[in-house]
Amino acid sequence: MPIAIKNSKIDISSEKHTKKIAEEFSNYLKGGEIIFFYGEMGVGKTTFIRYLINQFQKNQNLKLTEVTSPTFNLLNEYQVNDLVIKHYDLFRLKDKLEIKNLDIFENSKNSITLIEWPQLIDKEKSIKSINLHFNYEDELSNRSITINGLS
Repeated sequence: MPIAIKNSKIDISSEKHTKKIAEEFSNYLKGGEIIFFYGEMGVGKTTFIRYLINQFQKNQNLKLTEVTSPTFNLLNEYQVNDLVIKHYDLFRLKDKLEIKNLDIFENSKNSITLIEWPQLIDKEKSIKSINLHFNYEDELSNRSITINGLS
């Protein structure tokens, strides 16, 4: 099943489907991408990221690591051979000045940057990002994702 690219709403109500979409999404990432994850708490952002990182590890025949939200330490890094996956969680930040010290936009083809709660970031026009919007639907058990900026 090809992944929806242009603002299509994808159902991720089941964790099995979330896993499948994350695994497919990994095929589009080669390094140098910055990905923003928007959505309420508990909607599935970190779960998606866990399956995404684990898919990169599987593809390189590496041991799967536990992927948790870096809510308190702000950044978790995962080395996948020559690729570094940086997982930021900016939920606890209250001031835009705190973001400058994180060096989030270090441009490297050898890294993929995943950012949960990116609302505080002033996106510069020169920064090309992929935006994933996670939403609750009519009931909290029904969730969807919309992907923008994937080419």
